[in-house]
Amino acid sequence: MATTMGRRERKKAQTRQALSDAALRLFSEHGYDGVTVAQIADEADVSIATLFAHVPGGKEALIFDDGAERRVWLVAAVRERPSGQSVLEALRRCMASRGPFTDDLPPELMRKRDLIVSTPALREYSRKLWVASEGALAEAIAAESGRDPSDMTVRALARYVLEIPELAGTEPDPLVAMNAIFDLLESGWPESPVDEPPTR
Repeated sequence: MATTMGRRERKKAQTRQALSDAALRLFSEHGYDGVTVAQIADEADVSIATLFAHVPGGKEALIFDDGAERRVWLVAAVRERPSGQSVLEALRRCMASRGPFTDDLPPELMRKRDLIVSTPALREYSRKLWVASEGALAEAIAAESGRDPSDMTVRALARYVLEIPELAGTEPDPLVAMNAIFDLLESGWPESPVDEPPTR
């Protein structure tokens, strides 16, 4: 029985991967708006019903995972950070090695990243996946700082960090923009511009 379930899960994963590959290929060739769900199903050699059975989120969801892996590595960044490293520094380092903030990606992931960054509907779906990690990240931050996960400051910090990919990802230099946001989160908002002395 366990072997049958294993085979079924493998088959589901293969179909999901075939759909993701087909979507990425078609989106890259024809642009996101130039591709229909029916074309993706046809390219992957499955029915539209099968496509929606494997990817109920529809067209935008086809090239993303369900966000679970993202939650795992965000929480791990906080909980497994080196001694003496702040939570924000751990999250900064974690984020800097992913998505729009790094060029150290295999060609296939680079192509996927570029497609997401250049396509508003895919960026919005990506943002939803980031924000869906808010609860898990807030719990990790709370545990590491001795606060309650429902503390508004904990929830706010988690939300602000998770908005960084959307805010900084389309900037001319995403990594510089990301670092500027983390610098702000670490130091707080200055009362006046740092290069101008306050006037009285």
